[in-house]
Amino acid sequence: MPYLPAGFPDGAWLPDVVVDLGEQFASHGHELSLVGGPVRDLFLGRTSPDLDFTTDATPDQIIAAVSGWADAHWDIGRDFGTIGIRKGDATIEVTTYRAEAYDPASRKPQVQFGDSLAEDLVRRDFTVNAMALRLPSFELVDPHGGVKDLVAQRLRTPSTPEESFSDDPLRMMRAARFASQLGLDVDEGVRDAMTAMASRLEIVSAERVREELVKLICGAHPRAGVDLMVDTGLADVVLPEVPALKRTDDEHRRHKDVYQHSLQVMEQAAELETDDDGPVPGPDFVLRFAALMHDVGKPRTRRFEPGGGVSFRHHDVVGAKLTRKRMQELRFDKDSIKAVTRLVELHMRFYGYGDAGWSDSAVRRYVTDAGDQLERLHRLTRSDVTTRNRKKADRLAHAYDDLEDRISVLAEQEELARIRPHLNGEQIMEILGIRPGPEVGQAYRFLLEHRMEHGPVEPATAEKVLRDWWSAQE
Repeated sequence: MPYLPAGFPDGAWLPDVVVDLGEQFASHGHELSLVGGPVRDLFLGRTSPDLDFTTDATPDQIIAAVSGWADAHWDIGRDFGTIGIRKGDATIEVTTYRAEAYDPASRKPQVQFGDSLAEDLVRRDFTVNAMALRLPSFELVDPHGGVKDLVAQRLRTPSTPEESFSDDPLRMMRAARFASQLGLDVDEGVRDAMTAMASRLEIVSAERVREELVKLICGAHPRAGVDLMVDTGLADVVLPEVPALKRTDDEHRRHKDVYQHSLQVMEQAAELETDDDGPVPGPDFVLRFAALMHDVGKPRTRRFEPGGGVSFRHHDVVGAKLTRKRMQELRFDKDSIKAVTRLVELHMRFYGYGDAGWSDSAVRRYVTDAGDQLERLHRLTRSDVTTRNRKKADRLAHAYDDLEDRISVLAEQEELARIRPHLNGEQIMEILGIRPGPEVGQAYRFLLEHRMEHGPVEPATAEKVLRDWWSAQE
């Protein structure tokens, strides 16, 4: 575990494998530098999850240099100059010096290999990521003032922002991501270029955009990242439903600012995440994204009532549909889409509980409809209270405390998480003397409904209930 020399933060160190790899390349006559995020994180006092290197060696020369030293190597993207290496527990990527640019009509970067470290660094996204550590000498190479920008908490590009974003428009999303992850302020010139070039993001694949969005939402300052996307117009391309929330602004102040409310709910939801041993370990993308999107149905459902009020009837259902469509377009996996849209759809279910109270059957339905999203739904519902009226906030909090207590009691009594009808399909067919078909499904749904309304019953009672229902169908 070699410690770095003076000039680096006290206690900054690198894994032995970094130095060993540098010596391995030097012995083969090649340059090697640790580059990008791992170097930046040395100055932030963070441990980078990735080890990224750049070299003057070609992909074939990289393989030759590590053969016999690495435990394994593979082509991550030979066309992009990248070779993957495994040494012990470390997974490493080594990439040939390169310059990367986009054809205006293409979604894929056009890659050209470079000849020098300086050429490689100037083509990187931001100055804080355009630093390198030559190995094995530990010489810091920082031609664009990345360390100064880190100290100033400023995000700039090594070349002009227009050149940088033309090379790869996804870098505009990365700017918003770094605002979220690192709390950096975006340089005015960078912000202006993002605003002018936001539409260029349309040529980037949905999968690449999605990955940046997930990292942004899971950052330490997601509100800053979302705000930057909205202010520059990136959100109009990536998440148009979010800037649309601003269109519910009401000059007469008859309802709250839905956009700012949604950002606050997202922040409050993040604060309710648990540690790794809890039910919702943070950062939790599903919870945070559901919080951001929970009210996106409001612009389409807003109605001004005759008495001067404003209503958003069924905005939860409309919002769930909009969220599903957006996540599908961003190529999210089915499980994530299902989880987020379920939370958006259910986020209003609790309201009214404190005034009217719920029967046990209503509590059972709440738990059953939430399914495996119940813990997230608890947190989303609590986070949705942003009123400054302390009395109202306390009343809602106490009401939800009561609901959670009732869920716990019923769960202990009835195993709510595994609610099933009184009888299964085979028992239904045997009792009614019928073969598999639609009637079995109808009977199953009837018994499930009865179970919700009345709780568990004895088998004999369940059989009588089923026979009485069946007789009524004839």
